[in-house]
Amino acid sequence: MSQQELISAIVREVLTELNGGNKAVPTPPSSNGQKLDYRRDYPMALKRTELVKTATGKSLADITLDAVVSGAVKADEIRITPQTLEYQAQIGESIGRPQFARNLRRAAEMTAVPDERILEIYNALRPNRSTKAELTAIADELEGKYGAKVCAGFVREAAGVYERRGVLKKD
Repeated sequence: MSQQELISAIVREVLTELNGGNKAVPTPPSSNGQKLDYRRDYPMALKRTELVKTATGKSLADITLDAVVSGAVKADEIRITPQTLEYQAQIGESIGRPQFARNLRRAAEMTAVPDERILEIYNALRPNRSTKAELTAIADELEGKYGAKVCAGFVREAAGVYERRGVLKKD
């Protein structure tokens, strides 16, 4: 195997998990309407390749080193999509890992939030960095602007916990 073929294989393997940058709401669970199951559908890159798509609809087969180098595949197309995260959540549930599935669904919500904003929110959530009003505004933004209701709930919860523990920024 040549070095380029090896790199292409590695890229394809990585893209099994990281695929797209879609900001849309996840689509139905699978092409036949059934929830995914690890026994039948995992790993998706081998058993359900038709479900793994970029935000622009490219398949895993379209993601090659040559395509990346030539610019036919953009960086945003190799980010994971909410749909792929939902599929992975279904697989997690089928193997008895509901907490993992919930984490993946929260991650799906966050795909709509720009990376820079995520880092700002992360910093704002550090103790003594934000007032309760600032954290509430972040929660409202997550819910209203990005549709990230679960994540907004966590920020609201953090604001309450920070208030009880006395680690909110002083006005």
